[in-house]
Amino acid sequence: MSPPITPSVQYTTTVRLEYPHETGRLATITAAIAEHGGAIGSVDLVHIRDGRSLRDFSIECASTDHAQEVVQALQALDGVTVRSVSDDTFLMHLGGKLEVRSKVKLKTRADLSMAYTPGVARVCSAIAEDTQLSFNLTIRKNCIAIVSDGTAVLGLGDIGPEAAMPVMEGKAVLFKQFGGVDAFPLCVGSKRVEDIIQFCKMIAPTFGGINLEDISAPRCFQIEDALKQELDIPVFHDDQHGTAVVVLAATINALKIVNKRPENIKVVISGAGAAGVACTKILLSYGVTRAVVCDSKGAIHLGRSFGDNATKVWLAEHTNPDNEQGQLSDVITSADVFVGVSQPNVLSVDDVRAMNDQPIVFAMSNPDPEIAPEKVQGIAAVIGTGRSDYPNQINNVLAFPGIFRGALSSRARQISEPMKLAAAEAIASVVGTDELSPDYVIPSIFDQRVTRLVAGAVARVAEETGVARRTPKSTIAVWT
Repeated sequence: MSPPITPSVQYTTTVRLEYPHETGRLATITAAIAEHGGAIGSVDLVHIRDGRSLRDFSIECASTDHAQEVVQALQALDGVTVRSVSDDTFLMHLGGKLEVRSKVKLKTRADLSMAYTPGVARVCSAIAEDTQLSFNLTIRKNCIAIVSDGTAVLGLGDIGPEAAMPVMEGKAVLFKQFGGVDAFPLCVGSKRVEDIIQFCKMIAPTFGGINLEDISAPRCFQIEDALKQELDIPVFHDDQHGTAVVVLAATINALKIVNKRPENIKVVISGAGAAGVACTKILLSYGVTRAVVCDSKGAIHLGRSFGDNATKVWLAEHTNPDNEQGQLSDVITSADVFVGVSQPNVLSVDDVRAMNDQPIVFAMSNPDPEIAPEKVQGIAAVIGTGRSDYPNQINNVLAFPGIFRGALSSRARQISEPMKLAAAEAIASVVGTDELSPDYVIPSIFDQRVTRLVAGAVARVAEETGVARRTPKSTIAVWT
């Protein structure tokens, strides 16, 4: 039986098998794995004793059910014993993905007296006289808090703070890997807007910035707006602004391919949550004049009632200048760009055909996009998704490490709209004119130029706009 989708590394299963050490046995086992759709990553010998082999088989599967099917097939082989089965993704998370390490070594009494008492008292006293010294003399210099209540986690929704921790730990790993930024996950046991605001205010003296993560709309807007007014450190909701920055970067380059300008195009955004609103705002800031946002009830326009949802009221007042009405399929007509941050399969092939010539489709719902790229290959001029197994992955990791690297290095009070625009343009600039193609409008997340260019652009604009409190000699000094 073949698996429903292609095997993926995220469903890698390691199976330890014991079997007679004789000619043909290994071939029989690998054939059984292949027959049931598993992709063998590696085979490692543990030992050979008493005429029996013990080996670990690393097998990529398509799902947990598929992995179970492969294991059952191996159990059914004559003379083969399954000694253990491990899910490699779960193994990576055992004990969490983070640890705390000291930057200083305590080898002598002198070391101890400077790192701790009595020498540390002098440093404390200096900070007490001037709290701004905490940005130089404590971890605050290069550390941010990742704060979440677990109400809007990836495609999982409201799963709670405990279940959100693996994602926040992963975010911290990305901050360090791609931006040299120390980050610590803090999952809050409350959904009340006032509690989360107060929590962030109370921990602010410890950190150089706060990254809000996976907090559902419209509460995320309220929390961020309040904290930006009350704190003097950067507060950044990545689900909103990280997505928006990378979408704009992809749009900048995609428009070059189709030879269109922002002021002349129509953009339709599917999704009026955190990401959809931020994408809309940054596109308007870039010069787009015709944007139509759709939620689950259709196009947002002035004739609809939104109750106390101030965000949708703002969208009705600042978008859809022609007051178009109806469902997504109604307003997609004559659009130049589609931005999907909503649900799988809401866009049809006919919808894309109804768009203007050389349509741009960014279908970013994960793991299943608003439309499968295969369906519009040859129809859309440029296609982007949120997935790594298709070209043009629109991934927030292109933005947030560099944005915070630049903000921390310049000791910015906030992350402003001009800083976000500069970040988007920096990301777009990584793809040279001679490299630009429909399958390459956005750089790889592993391209080391990305963070450096984004950090530099953010720090420069922070200084130019008066947001910075220092001019860094290098935005990557801490990193390197």
